[in-house]
Amino acid sequence: MALLELHSARLDLVVLSPAQAELESAYHLDNQQHLAPWSPLRPADYYSAEQVRLRLEQQAVAYGFGNAVHFALLEKASGQMIGTCNFTGIMRGAFQACYLGYSLAAAHQGRGLMHEALQTAIGHMFEELKLHRIMANYIPDNQRSAALLERLGFEREGYARAYLQIAGRWQDHVLTARVNDALM
Repeated sequence: MALLELHSARLDLVVLSPAQAELESAYHLDNQQHLAPWSPLRPADYYSAEQVRLRLEQQAVAYGFGNAVHFALLEKASGQMIGTCNFTGIMRGAFQACYLGYSLAAAHQGRGLMHEALQTAIGHMFEELKLHRIMANYIPDNQRSAALLERLGFEREGYARAYLQIAGRWQDHVLTARVNDALM
């Protein structure tokens, strides 16, 4: 039923179909408070199964056109959705790049799961989709993201003032990127 599946030791990375909206809705509702400091403000019905289903339909179209890949992270042991990693704004032509975003349930942090997921997903984006650059940006106070991206080989490229409106206010971000050395 999934549009794409990748596998790591402990996780299945799945591009969900609209029929799997309940799975994603439950993840976001269960982690809404935990993820709020790192997320834009959302309307009350944003994580309802119906709204998630509509977004999954849009994501399937974007995936089909090669514009984005939205992965749900499913724990193999339980089948539970424990996170997301998204590659959006895929640009071709001379740039061959995209943006990376991710989230992980509070109960699953500190176990190396996001590192494992991103190693797998980045490998796919570089090897199969032949992207040259993946960009990831984080709020300066988010030391977990800073450490994760550094361990994954992302390099700091800059600092953007008032870059994204997160948690209801414009926030600065550290700009990082990882280049696909195999394409150099």
